[in-house]
Amino acid sequence: MQIMNMGQYAHGNQPIQRMLYLYDYSGQPWKAQYWIREVMDKLYTPAPDGYCGDEDNGQTSAWYVFSAMGFYPVCPGTDQYVLGTPYFSQMKLHLENGKTVTISAPDNGAEHRYISSMTVNGKPVSRNYLTHGELTGGAKVVMKMSSQPNKQRGTREADFPYSFSKEISK
Repeated sequence: MQIMNMGQYAHGNQPIQRMLYLYDYSGQPWKAQYWIREVMDKLYTPAPDGYCGDEDNGQTSAWYVFSAMGFYPVCPGTDQYVLGTPYFSQMKLHLENGKTVTISAPDNGAEHRYISSMTVNGKPVSRNYLTHGELTGGAKVVMKMSSQPNKQRGTREADFPYSFSKEISK
């Protein structure tokens, strides 16, 4: 991590891979978007040393595949996929139930890593996650990308993904 200028973040240690997504829980999703793109750009390359760490049952590859789609199942016990930043301008998932999930980020690119706004099936969504039901029901997710973070989007507590700590603090 020192060579990649990533500080103490050790991506090859699988339990830490969800850590970058925790910015979505604190109302600073632009930090998740920034760092997730940094990891995808720096730690996954087509070079002989372009795959970081070891592969425990596919977790490191799964992190990349989910993150490239723009979300990740941070807490598999919930029905939420926490937003990161998509890596492609468009991708389609053809589900076994016959439905299709289309994720579009037309302005996506190295300079446009930040989600400035998002719609799901044509409706504006400010929250920092997608639900399992939205995706399995077939969804059209459109993310407007920007070179500058939108520090107003995803900042309300209602936009945060589920956290058990909210339950115990009541």
